[in-house]
Amino acid sequence: MERIRSVGGEHDNPGFDPSLDEPPVYEEADHRAVRPSVVSAFGHDTLDRVPNIDFYRNAGSVSGHRAVRPSLQELHDVFQKNGGISVPDTVNDDGEGSDGTPSDDLESAVPADNKEGTIKFGWIRGVLVRCMLNIWGVMLFIRLSWIFGHTGWGLGIVVVVLSCVVTTITGLSMSAICTNGVVRGGGAYYMISRSLGPEFGGSIGLIFALANAVAVALYVVGFAETVVELLEDHDLVMVSVVNDIRIVGCITVVLLLAISVAGMEWEAKAQIVLLVILLVAIVNVFVGTFIPVTDHKKSQGIFNYQSNVFLENFTPDFRDGETFFSVFAIFFPAATGILAGANISGDLRDPQAAIPKGTLLAILITGITYLAVGLCVSATVVREATGNITDIVTAGMVCNGSSVAACELGYDFSSCAVEKCKYGLINNNQVMTMVSGFGPLIIAGTFSATLSSALASLVSAPKVFQALCKDNIYKILHFFAKGYGKNNEPIRGYVLTFIISVAFILVGDLNVIAPIISNFFLASYALINFSCFHASYAKSPGWRPAYKFYNMWLSLAGALLCCVVMFVINWWAALLTYGIEILLYIYVKVKKPDVNWGSSTQAVTFVSSVSNALSLSGVEDHVKNFRPQILAMTGSARSRPALLDLAHSLTKNYGLCIACEVFEGPRSETLEEMNGNMEKNQLWLRKTKRKAFYAAVACNCFREGAESLLQASGLGRMKPNTLMVGFQRNWRTAGVDAVQSYVGVLHDALDFEYGTVILRTKQGLDVSHIVEAEEETLKAARVQQAMDNDMMPNGGKAKGLFSKSRKSSKQVLTTRVSVCGPPPQEVAKMNERLMEASSQFQKKQPKGTIDVWWLFDDGGLTLLLPYILTTRKKWKDSKLRIFIAGQPGRCEQDKQEMKSLVQKFRINCTDINVIDNINAPPRADSYKKLEDMIEPFCLHEASKDTAQAGAMRKEQPWKITDEELSTFEEKTSLQVRLNEVLQEHSKSANLIIVSMPIARKESVSDFLYMAWLDILTKDLPPTLLIRGNHKSVLTFYS
Repeated sequence: MERIRSVGGEHDNPGFDPSLDEPPVYEEADHRAVRPSVVSAFGHDTLDRVPNIDFYRNAGSVSGHRAVRPSLQELHDVFQKNGGISVPDTVNDDGEGSDGTPSDDLESAVPADNKEGTIKFGWIRGVLVRCMLNIWGVMLFIRLSWIFGHTGWGLGIVVVVLSCVVTTITGLSMSAICTNGVVRGGGAYYMISRSLGPEFGGSIGLIFALANAVAVALYVVGFAETVVELLEDHDLVMVSVVNDIRIVGCITVVLLLAISVAGMEWEAKAQIVLLVILLVAIVNVFVGTFIPVTDHKKSQGIFNYQSNVFLENFTPDFRDGETFFSVFAIFFPAATGILAGANISGDLRDPQAAIPKGTLLAILITGITYLAVGLCVSATVVREATGNITDIVTAGMVCNGSSVAACELGYDFSSCAVEKCKYGLINNNQVMTMVSGFGPLIIAGTFSATLSSALASLVSAPKVFQALCKDNIYKILHFFAKGYGKNNEPIRGYVLTFIISVAFILVGDLNVIAPIISNFFLASYALINFSCFHASYAKSPGWRPAYKFYNMWLSLAGALLCCVVMFVINWWAALLTYGIEILLYIYVKVKKPDVNWGSSTQAVTFVSSVSNALSLSGVEDHVKNFRPQILAMTGSARSRPALLDLAHSLTKNYGLCIACEVFEGPRSETLEEMNGNMEKNQLWLRKTKRKAFYAAVACNCFREGAESLLQASGLGRMKPNTLMVGFQRNWRTAGVDAVQSYVGVLHDALDFEYGTVILRTKQGLDVSHIVEAEEETLKAARVQQAMDNDMMPNGGKAKGLFSKSRKSSKQVLTTRVSVCGPPPQEVAKMNERLMEASSQFQKKQPKGTIDVWWLFDDGGLTLLLPYILTTRKKWKDSKLRIFIAGQPGRCEQDKQEMKSLVQKFRINCTDINVIDNINAPPRADSYKKLEDMIEPFCLHEASKDTAQAGAMRKEQPWKITDEELSTFEEKTSLQVRLNEVLQEHSKSANLIIVSMPIARKESVSDFLYMAWLDILTKDLPPTLLIRGNHKSVLTFYS
């Protein structure tokens, strides 16, 4: 076998015939590069492509162009078409990029900061530093000693560990989520929305952004209070304490805003400076515990490490109504802040690696720090001290009570049991300052803790808010989606956050706001944990987190723990948080934003649907649970809106409705059109709020396609049981094949034991020609606008606010004239009436009646369907009237029998009418209409001899024979007579329901049957011909 030669990277395959696979001209837009078939690694020319990351990018990719792999049809059909097919290599995005579109690429940018100057942080500066600074708050210096004083270091460890357990579980869940695919900007909002969907993400995203904005005010006020206390100590109060706090707070926010707006690089540098100060302050505490204490400090309860002090502080000593849970509620906000790194996920170099590593390490470091500082002060400071140097133990004094350790060390603080003392773990919030080696450093640490937390929140709020606005879930907020500069900074979000924080500094009651903010953060933690559990529970193949150290049940426990902690902290704030979240959830649910992120909610819905369908398949049908499941032959979902609307009214949210279309012709010609229309029709059904599915088949003829749909549609017990079609108005001109196909479908439906419903309206049902004309018009308008945009110097962008809309309208009007031309006046009026008639079942029906002509017992479907209509809002003003056929002289008896039956069925009707003259012969003029109708389709073989008649039957077997007319003369006359009776009694009804006549197979010709249906429903209001499958769908048993 000859080897394949390789010269300069080119391969020659002797077994390849280039004439069969030359790339043809492949028409594409100018910006789409076209690639021919290439010589692959397999040694021959092929359109197949080896696996490549570019095939898996989304349309809005920020890290590279999306490559287009060859479609299955291109590979499958290439040799059948006797020519090669070239495939576009990449798809370039338009100039607007992907910002603000729901289909944003889920990739973060590859390290492009070197090229474009953008700032991207690693896991230390981006996550670890931010999380530590946000977790280390004023609690470390101001309240930690108070907490350990009440709980003792035994329960104090429990408080710290329990808080760390909550945050650690959340960190593990967050690590799993953010390693299950590329993470973009938006932090907690992004992770929750992509996991649980826009409803949960949109609701929590808004309150999380608000919580961060208000948290800025909380931290700044904490800083301002400390500054004002120092001013008071030096008699430097400017106006008053309250106003000084406001002044200092506003000045501080302005400075922080300036740092944030200057860019992430400046903000990161400021964080590093604050971290250094904070670390020095913490080290200062530990150093201070080793410095020998003075008598003055001893009088304040501060000693060096003493075992008796340590042991005495082991047990709890709750005072002033405090409990374990109240103390825990005070401490827990200090453990929050673990989302500080995730909130700037869009500014991280590698969020997938940085967020888990930085967050979990920050939780570990800060948790150890809290424990170490708490244990240090527990071993060196007693709970209560007088601060009086003279309170020393006298000779012979017995040490007992609550101050045994101090007594053993030579100090008598027993007076604290009688009157409140100023010093000690419980009484003095400045214990850390007194214990430390250098007091001012603790003040600097307090400043650092408050300012770093404020700065982190000031950055987090706009970043999260920008991501929320980009997704356009709340359309009114899309204004804030715009970013500026190389880092896409949310300047508008910064300004909004600044305004909110200043407003709360000036007028807000922060003591009331604080627990709400804590609960907002906890709600975010709960949803992050629940997102991890939900994604794991759904067992979607797409849930493949790279981080494996998580457990779905642990995540669920974390979510429940967060909810419990919310109520522990503040029950009314927890209820308020849930209330706000539920309201926002409902708002987003109702608005139904046009986004699809492949959330776990979708996966669980699918799993539940499959499970329910399987459960249902094991239960036999029962007449009490019968509901119409309609297979509506609408064609395209937009082609017969009246038929679809009536079917939808019958099924609504409670039954199955499938809008079906048959594409006639060779499969190779119809398959592409069918596949292209599937998603478009289903989308139209969803947008117009029709609760229906769309199904299509490609077959050589209509009957074959309908037969396939009748047999294969549905799933398990969710299978159609009723066929609904429109009446074929043009049956006299449609041709033999069309009529035979239409009637054949009705025969097939009865063979498959479907209930059958035929709808006829005066104007007809098919509006497909109008829909097609509109689509062509819009398409031409778009082409025209694109051409005009190419010719405009500014790229088609209108300068004025209204310029573009005016121009577009003009173009559309021009295109309508140029493409379609003005239709004749008669045609225009006809189309107008048709469009009006096509929407008649969308509107609320006026007061009137639904007349039910229940002539034959078909199991009750003829009565059940109109009853279901009367339960709908649109038909609630339409009352049921029932008409039955009766024998002369038995009218009253027949009426009472029917009344009793209807009452047992518990169906309300306003009137029951017995028609005893249905079997009377029709009028001559009415019968003449039928004769004229069938005249072109009659064989008239009776006047011919036997041989000639036989030849005529053989040549035109579809025609109506004289023998057939004679055999079915009574039934034919009945249809004419029924029309006369309907005209007499139901001419003004909103809807007429009539039992559909059945044509026996191979006995009644198709054209005669169509004539029956036509004459029966001629010149009437909207009419439904119904025939059940003769199995009971109504019962009067409970």
